[in-house]
Amino acid sequence: MADRKPRLAIFKFSSCDGCQLSLLDLEDELLSVAGAVDVAYFLEASTNPRGGPYDVALVEGSIATGEDVARIRQIRRRSRFLISIGACATAGGIQALRNFGSLAEYASGVYPRPQQLDVLATSTPISEHVKVDFELQGCPVNRRQLLEVVLAFLHRRRAVVPSHSVCVECKLRGTECVVVSRGIACMGPITQAGCGAICPAYGRGCYGCFGPAETFNAAALIDRWRQDGDGRFEVVQRLRHVNAWAPRMREESSRQESKPR
Repeated sequence: MADRKPRLAIFKFSSCDGCQLSLLDLEDELLSVAGAVDVAYFLEASTNPRGGPYDVALVEGSIATGEDVARIRQIRRRSRFLISIGACATAGGIQALRNFGSLAEYASGVYPRPQQLDVLATSTPISEHVKVDFELQGCPVNRRQLLEVVLAFLHRRRAVVPSHSVCVECKLRGTECVVVSRGIACMGPITQAGCGAICPAYGRGCYGCFGPAETFNAAALIDRWRQDGDGRFEVVQRLRHVNAWAPRMREESSRQESKPR
């Protein structure tokens, strides 16, 4: 890497492209980044993709088909460092909600010829199929955090990404707690920071877009929801959002769902 520009590649699997666009949203830094690396593969922004090997590969999206499995393994073999970005790549995304039910039942209710579908029974994160060197949570990812992670790997240092909860972001921006002041259900206490506490700032509860925080005291939060009148269905629904298949979210929602009515 010292004798040439490091080669960067960005790949997409089952996703909406939002996390790739976060990289393109780096208006002030984008030209500097593009000048410091050789962007070898980025179909969202280039019509001249080149094969590996790559020094750093960013991967967006979940694994949903057998073809996806083969492709991610090939990418892993060609990449020195592989970083999964966004809720789909790190936790299966919104499409992983199908993992809690029957794919056949869902498919028959949506498609006129479901037998033609060639998909896996589950939608899963990249880490369930190959070794991942770093996971950056978010839906979409925070563009500043994404830049920090890319630079950290290029310069062989530890990426500094906050692991505290959204509640800390609310305090930093002086936002009144919607739980205490309005009795609004909020995922903020168990969700990792990164969004800037946008929803609470506009009087809404956090939806958990940035995945589980380092400190994940779901039991205490659920007790509060129940005090405010939430039943089992509401609790499970709150835990099953874009990061529903993240292990701690999945385990807690399944535990709540299995409780007697």
